[in-house]
Amino acid sequence: MRRLVLCLTLAFALLGCEGSTEADSGPNQGSGPEAKPAPKASKAPIRNLPQVDTGALDEFSEGIWIDMVNELLSPCGEPVSVARCIADSRNCKKCVPAARYVARLVDDGYSRDEVRDIYRIRYGEDTKVTGITTGDSPLRGSPMAPVTLYEFSDFQCPHCKMAAPMLKKVVEESNGKVKLVFKQYPLPGHPKAREASKATIAAQKQGKFWEMHDLLFKNQDKLPTANFADYAKKIGLDMKRFEADMASKETEKKIEADIAEGRKAGVDSTPSVYVNDRRFVFPPDQLGPYVQEELDQ
Repeated sequence: MRRLVLCLTLAFALLGCEGSTEADSGPNQGSGPEAKPAPKASKAPIRNLPQVDTGALDEFSEGIWIDMVNELLSPCGEPVSVARCIADSRNCKKCVPAARYVARLVDDGYSRDEVRDIYRIRYGEDTKVTGITTGDSPLRGSPMAPVTLYEFSDFQCPHCKMAAPMLKKVVEESNGKVKLVFKQYPLPGHPKAREASKATIAAQKQGKFWEMHDLLFKNQDKLPTANFADYAKKIGLDMKRFEADMASKETEKKIEADIAEGRKAGVDSTPSVYVNDRRFVFPPDQLGPYVQEELDQ
């Protein structure tokens, strides 16, 4: 459990606003049994996989990588190791990206135990996240993109402000292969966060969610005394409609629906990012290679 907490803390201690215990009531997606090793085989470990570039690893790190890919099970659920899956050319497109992922983790300095835990979060059956929907949530990118990023965010969280341009960059550089779905998750400790969420929902109803989103993050330091009507005027919204939507029960229900989805998924801080059906447990600036591995599957 100590190792698992360490892995999950990487993202949230370095880059996250913590929620209250009320917002932490969802299931812990990192709990459950550790990654199971592949069955012991009489054959010697597979030491070379031409499909995986391990040139960045020194001799010691390469030894760890060899141990891991010969131990960890295929991400497709077969009772064979990742290395055996690749060497036998099995019909699992996830094995090569998984081996590259392990090489990247080892190169970043993670221990064997940490690699086991992080690998399970990405590929374990017990760590799949369910219940996050696209619905009518704001979307950046192509609706048909094969990779979906879900971001639970708070407009008063400084880490969310830092993450926003990184997420936008991943979408823009994906050539239509990645989309971002925004989820409202105002934390109780941020007094203006819920009102900011209402302002973006009201702006969305006039087709200008991202304009309001960007403007609020740009002026985050001014939110404690903000008049959201001024921001609405600045981006050219119909003020009568904006004010009505800000005050509507429908807007409040939308926020509560997003929070409920976040709790079910195990959101405990903002920003919390999910890639398809998996919790992303690293800072957003590490999304690039992770997403590429998803696209390679």
